[in-house]
Amino acid sequence: MTINVDPRTLKYRVAGMDCASCASKIEAAVSRFAGAEEITVNFANQVLAFKLDEARTNPASIEKTIKGLGYGVTPLDGARPGDGDDEDEMAERAWWRTRKARLTLLVAGLTVLGAAVHFGAGVPERWAYMPAAGFGLAFFGRRAWAGALAGTPFSIETLVSVATAGALAIGASSEAAVVIVLFLVGELLEGLAAGRARAGIRSLADLVPRTALVLDGDDTREVPAEKLEVDQIVLVRPGDRVPADGEIVEGASDVDEAPVTGESVPVAKTVGGRVFAGSVNTTGSLKLRVTKTAADNTIARIIRLVEEAQAAKSPTARFIDRFSKIYTPFAILFAALVMVLPPLVLGGDWSTWIYRGLALLLVACPCALVLSTPAAIASALAAGARAGLLIKGGAALEAIGRARTVAFDKTGTLTVGQPKVTDVKALGDVEEARVLELAAAVEARSAHPIAAAILERALADRLPVKPALAARAIAGKAVEGRVGGKVVLVASPRHAREVGALSVENPLVESMEREGKTVVVVTLDGVAVGLVAVRDEPRPDAATAIRGLSGLGISSVMLTGDNARTGEAIGGALGLTVRAELLPDQKLAEIAKLKALGGVAMVGDGINDAPALAAANVGIAMGSGTDVALETADAALLRERVGGVVDMVRLSRATLGNIKQNVAIALGLKAVFLVTTITGTTGLWLAILADTGATVLVTLNALRLLGFRSETIRP
Repeated sequence: MTINVDPRTLKYRVAGMDCASCASKIEAAVSRFAGAEEITVNFANQVLAFKLDEARTNPASIEKTIKGLGYGVTPLDGARPGDGDDEDEMAERAWWRTRKARLTLLVAGLTVLGAAVHFGAGVPERWAYMPAAGFGLAFFGRRAWAGALAGTPFSIETLVSVATAGALAIGASSEAAVVIVLFLVGELLEGLAAGRARAGIRSLADLVPRTALVLDGDDTREVPAEKLEVDQIVLVRPGDRVPADGEIVEGASDVDEAPVTGESVPVAKTVGGRVFAGSVNTTGSLKLRVTKTAADNTIARIIRLVEEAQAAKSPTARFIDRFSKIYTPFAILFAALVMVLPPLVLGGDWSTWIYRGLALLLVACPCALVLSTPAAIASALAAGARAGLLIKGGAALEAIGRARTVAFDKTGTLTVGQPKVTDVKALGDVEEARVLELAAAVEARSAHPIAAAILERALADRLPVKPALAARAIAGKAVEGRVGGKVVLVASPRHAREVGALSVENPLVESMEREGKTVVVVTLDGVAVGLVAVRDEPRPDAATAIRGLSGLGISSVMLTGDNARTGEAIGGALGLTVRAELLPDQKLAEIAKLKALGGVAMVGDGINDAPALAAANVGIAMGSGTDVALETADAALLRERVGGVVDMVRLSRATLGNIKQNVAIALGLKAVFLVTTITGTTGLWLAILADTGATVLVTLNALRLLGFRSETIRP
C-alpha cells in the first residue's frame, strides 16, 4: 500500500551565499532532486526554502550537495534537525575569522612565499608558485565539478579553474596564483558588503527589547519579550522601548515611533491608542495589553515582508538572468575561438593565444552583471523599510518609479479621515437636535467615517441615541432604518433627488458643498427633514506632496465617491485634478483610462479601495502598520503622510538609476578588458578584475542606496 505524504516546507540558512550567481547555482542544484518544488532562494538574507516530498528524496542528500558547492547549511524554523555546518558564517564573528578570510590569507601567504623562494633562492617560477596555484586549483576545481554535477557547468569556479589549469600548463604559475588570490579577495569583499546590506534589516529586529515587565495583579515580573502572550498586561516605563504591539489600557505618554514608521515627531498616546513594538515611550508610564505575539508584531511582519520581497525577482533581474544564460556559453565559445583561430589561420603563437583565451574566460564571467539588479533592489528595500516605506518586491519598486500618474483616494488618504460635523440644518418642523438624533440612530452601527462623525456629535450633544431597527446600507448611496415605526433614510443628495425627497437644486446644499463639506440628507417616511454637513480636512503635508510629485513630472488625480463640489474644494486647495461621485466600478474604469496613458500608482486606505489598488500598476496603502496596509497592497506607507509617496518615487528612481550604473560598470569593464586582453595589453591577473573588481564595484554602488533618507519628513 502506498502512503501519500504531503510535501513539507524546509528552510535553511546557507552561509556564504552572497550574490545572485550563488543563489542561481543553489536553485539549479535543488531543482534537480525529485520531489523538490516551489524553490525560493534569497541571497540577501541567505535563506533557501522549498517543498520536498521526502518519500522521493532525503533532505540529507540536498544538504550534502549544497555543502559540496562550498556553502554552509543550517536548518531553520523547525526544519529537520541536522548537524548543520561548523563553519556557519552567519554567526557573529570578526571578518578575519571567517572561512573565506582564512582561505584568502592562506593562498596569499603561499603566493608571498613563492615570490620569496623565486627571487631569493632562484627557484624557477613554474615551481615556486605551484603550491599557491595548485591549492587554489584544487579548491575551486572541486567546487566547479560539484557545480557541474548539480546543473551549473558554466559557473565562475569553472572559469577560474580552467584559466588556472591552463596557466599552469603553459608555465605561467605566478599569474595563476595571483588570479586565485585576487578572486578570493573579491569574494571576501563581496561577502563583507552583502553582510552590511543584511545588517540593515537585522537592525530592525534589534529594536525590540529582550525583556518585558508583565503585571500579575500587583506583582511585576520580568520575562523574555519573545515569550509574551496575547492579552497579557505589560508595564512600559518612561525611556523604555515597547516590547510588543499593544493597546494602552492605562496611562498617557508621547511615543517615539521613528524606529518603526519613520515618523520624526513623538505621537501623543492615551487609553485605547495602539503602540508598536520597538517604539520608545518618552514621558509617562503606560500599561499595555499585548495584541500580537513576538512572531507577529509589526517589526516581525515588516522584516518578513521585506525578506520575501528581496527574494522576488524584478522584471529587470529576470531579463538579465535570461540574458546571462545565453551570454556565458557564447563568451566561452568566443574565448575558445580566440585560442585556436589565430594560430590556425594566421600562424600565431599557440602559447600567446592560449594565454589570451584563458584571460578571456575570466573576462567572460557574468557575476557582476547578474548581481547588478538584485543588489540594488535588496539595498533599496532595506532602506525603504527603515524610512517607513514598505515595498513588497522589485517589480513594485520598479513600477513606482515608472508611474506617470498617481491616483489618490480622498477620505483617509489626502484627508485625515476623521470628518467632523460642521452643520445641522432643519428643513421643516423637525428640530435640528431631532435631525441629528435620527441620523445617529440609523448610522449607529456603521463603520463609515461620516457615520462616526455624526455619532460623535450626537454623543457630544448628549442626545439619546438608540440604534434603528432593520438598518441596512444601500452601497455608495444611503443607509436606511426604522426609528419609532417610521422609515429614516440618511442619503447623499444625489440619491435623495433620485427618490424624490429633495429638489433638483437646493441652494443650502450647494452652498455647503462649495465650502468643501459633505452633505447628507435625512428623510422621514420619504420627506426630507434636515441636512447634516461634515468636513474632512486635508492632511498637513498633502499639498506639499502633490507639488513634489509635479516636480518629478508626475500628474496627480483624486478619485472619490464624494460629491463633485466637495471633491473640487479639496482638490482645488491641493492643486490636483478631481474625478468625483465615483462608484467602485467607476473608479476601476478611471484607473483603466489612466493606465492607457502610462503607468499608474493608486494610493488608498487599503480597505475600501482594494479593487482600485489591485487594478493599478502598483497599489500603495496608507496606514500606520495596520494589518490591511501591510498585507493587501504592493506597497504601504507606515506613517500617515502623503509625502511618503514622493519618497517612494525618489527611492524607486534612485534604484533604477543605480541599476543602470551597475550594468554600465559590469559591461563597461568587460568591454575594456575584452579589447586589452585580445591585444595583449593585459594578462590573466588583470583580467580577473573584469569580474571580481566589477562585482565589488557593483555591490558597493548598490550599498549607496542604504543611505537613502526622506526629504518630506522634517522634525
